[in-house]
Formats: sequence, structure tokens, C-alpha cells
Amino acid sequence: MDILKRQEAIPASYPATPDGLSGAAAALDADMIWQRIESYIAHRWTTREVIWTVQGPGEFVPDLTPATITAQEVWDGVGWITASLDASFMGGVVLAGDGPYRIKADVGGGTVPAAVSEAFIRLAGYMADASDRAGVSSYSVGMGGAIEESYQRNPAWMARAMQNSGAGDLLRPYRRA
Repeated sequence: MDILKRQEAIPASYPATPDGLSGAAAALDADMIWQRIESYIAHRWTTREVIWTVQGPGEFVPDLTPATITAQEVWDGVGWITASLDASFMGGVVLAGDGPYRIKADVGGGTVPAAVSEAFIRLAGYMADASDRAGVSSYSVGMGGAIEESYQRNPAWMARAMQNSGAGDLLRPYRRA
């Protein structure tokens, strides 16, 4: 079974911003932080529709969680028609033939765990670092007649924010398998 395509709708809202952010971190767009976190993990806490186009045969289990399958269709060569697929013991469906199949589901729900809220706080704090030293690759201080300070920022500092902030370690239980 192969996933050919996944279309994930943008939810109507993201979870509430956790308490404990610095002023600079609170000024960031919370949706942007949630989108960054969701791109890193498989769990969703606010509901949205997801459509997978998959090729069988085999067992399809949604790679995002929690998911409630709402529609199953198969391509008949002309268009999508409703399919009656057997449920699998793993929480997905069994694709009897090659397909392709289109599986629709409502994904998301539950309470945001404390570890995920802490990951949000760490990531936002790192991204809002006012000292401009987050991800610094070198630093030097001159103690001569005039005090000098210099540092060089790693060009990948923002790309590595999830790891460098420590948020990635907290999100490890929610990663895609």
C-alpha cells in the first residue's frame, strides 16, 4: 500500500496559546508556531478534514491521529465512486485491489498535553530570541581599550529551531512512525 497524496485542510482554529511565554514570544503568531509543531508530529488537537489518495492492495491506517474515517471511494476509470472497505484491526481499512482509493477522515481532538505546551513555549522563546544569539556558531569578546563583542549566526538557526530549542525532544512521543 502506498500513500500517493495527502491533503490536510487548515483547521478553523489551533489550540490555545499556552501560558508562560515571554513578551517577545507572545508577540509571535501562535498559528505559525502550531503549524511548525504539527509539521513535525502526527498528532492533531483541533479537527480538520484530511484526504488521502492511496494505492493498494494492503492495509491503510491514517498516518495522522486521532482520525475518524468518514468516506471511502475508489477510482473506476472515470470518477470516484463510493467504496465499501472492510475495517482493519489496526484502525484503518483493507484495500482489496489496486485502486486508487480516496479515504476521507476527520482528524484531531483531545487535550494538549503538558509536554506539547512546553514544546510550544520553548520553540516560541527560541524563535523570539531578542539577543540575536540563538543558534550562534561563534562568539568573541575583546577586552582591550575598547570593549568589543562579535558573534556569527549559523545560517540554519531557524531551520534547526525545533532541535536547538529542545522542543523536538518533548515532541518525540508524537512523531510519525
